[in-house]
Amino acid sequence: MEVTATMIADIYAATAIGVGVILAAAGLGSAIGWGLICSKTLEGIARQPEMRPALMTNMFIFAGLMESFPFIILAFAMWFLFANPFVGAMTAALGA
Repeated sequence: MEVTATMIADIYAATAIGVGVILAAAGLGSAIGWGLICSKTLEGIARQPEMRPALMTNMFIFAGLMESFPFIILAFAMWFLFANPFVGAMTAALGA
């Protein structure tokens, strides 16, 4: 019984570290995406000012898609933290 509790604690610890890395990568990726979207839009407006309305519309569409990415990742991270599937798999493998 003691081994199972230790294994479960190890799984939760590893999951917490993994979730931290996943959230950091999602935040970094989203920030880089926002920067690229905005910089390329401004670059396009500087090259062809008459295209500003079309470029701004596209920028806001893609910015909305870029903004949804961290929230989807956050949902997966919360699932891993609070409904940890690895614990169930471990207990099923041990036959407990």
